Amino acid sequence: MKKPITPFAHGLLDYTTAATVAAAPAVLGMSERPARVCFALAGGYTLLSLLTDYPLSVRDAVPFKMHGAVEGAIGAALPMLPWALRISGETRSRNFIIGLAALTGVVAALTDWDKQSETTARRQHRRMPRIKASA
Repeated sequence: MKKPITPFAHGLLDYTTAATVAAAPAVLGMSERPARVCFALAGGYTLLSLLTDYPLSVRDAVPFKMHGAVEGAIGAALPMLPWALRISGETRSRNFIIGLAALTGVVAALTDWDKQSETTARRQHRRMPRIKASA
């Protein structure tokens, strides 16, 4: 099965997710502790995205497949986070973090982790014949 999320699209989703997680405390009215958790997660997502070997990064220090493994580990840990950090009593914060875990799992499952797919797609796009307008 061909997976629909390319490395470029995954990068867009990563930066959007980081911005959403950073904005969540203000939007959802979270208290200080879950807000700190969100800011730490947003910072981690942003740093990982900036350093991943994909089109929207600043430096290609983290291989794309390693990025996927790190995201998988984060996604697996997120559902336990509200209880581990004793913020499970704050319903909005808890549900947001669990929803973030679900989103992370869906994006990971739909991402084509083969970095070469992006290069191949670009190469095929360049080979497509140009349609000339008739005069």
